[in-house]
Amino acid sequence: MNKLHKTLRRLAVRLYARRVEGRLDTDGGPKHIGVILDGNRRWAKAAGSTTRQGHEAGAAKIRDLLGWCEETDVEVVTLWLLSTDNLNREPAELEVLLGIVEGAVRDLAEDGRWRVNHVGAVEALPERTRKVLREAEELAGAREGILVNVAVGYGGRQEITDAVRSLLAKRAAEGQALAEVAEGLSVEDISEHLYTRGQPDPDLVIRTSGEQRLSGFMLWQSAHSEYYFCEAYWPAFRKVDFLRALRDYAARHRRYGV
Repeated sequence: MNKLHKTLRRLAVRLYARRVEGRLDTDGGPKHIGVILDGNRRWAKAAGSTTRQGHEAGAAKIRDLLGWCEETDVEVVTLWLLSTDNLNREPAELEVLLGIVEGAVRDLAEDGRWRVNHVGAVEALPERTRKVLREAEELAGAREGILVNVAVGYGGRQEITDAVRSLLAKRAAEGQALAEVAEGLSVEDISEHLYTRGQPDPDLVIRTSGEQRLSGFMLWQSAHSEYYFCEAYWPAFRKVDFLRALRDYAARHRRYGV
């Protein structure tokens, strides 16, 4: 009886997802979605699984998400896979987590459908991880599919710090004095030195696991983004949850700074 109940529930969810999808206007949907993939460890604990299994389940969910994005005309997806804070975890746990992240990035690059671009403080990562990211960009950087930003070793404050440092170094190399740089500094100047330079800012930011905060994700770029907080842990994130986020986005009236 329990098995029948689960089968009927899955069928009901699929039918509901189709109904929601049929009513979506993809022309007016988000073109850049940022996703905070949160809740792997809590999902594992609730499921009686190990932390490693939770992270592996979260990595496997990425393909599903990108497939849904393809169906709804999303052009850029930024996935927060590893924060700068995560780099402070116990060495044994960090080693496992880095291995899973590296495997996920390789899978994205080898899939053949998507472009891959790293965003983050590359110098803070082990050389092995840097090599995986470089190879993924080289292998998948020239395709025409969705641009997938893999945020590894990423922190919003660090990004802004790196952008300002890069800007100052460039202007100093050009012979400008600090006072001259400060006098003419603009928002666009800093934007040109962000990890995501040349890309559109995210229209929609999704965070799973029920937490309602950004935790430093794309602080500069998300100034005018819409946010959607989902209760589901990331490994349990379903297509219907994704479609609900798009439906919620479509119902809003975006006010850029007003």
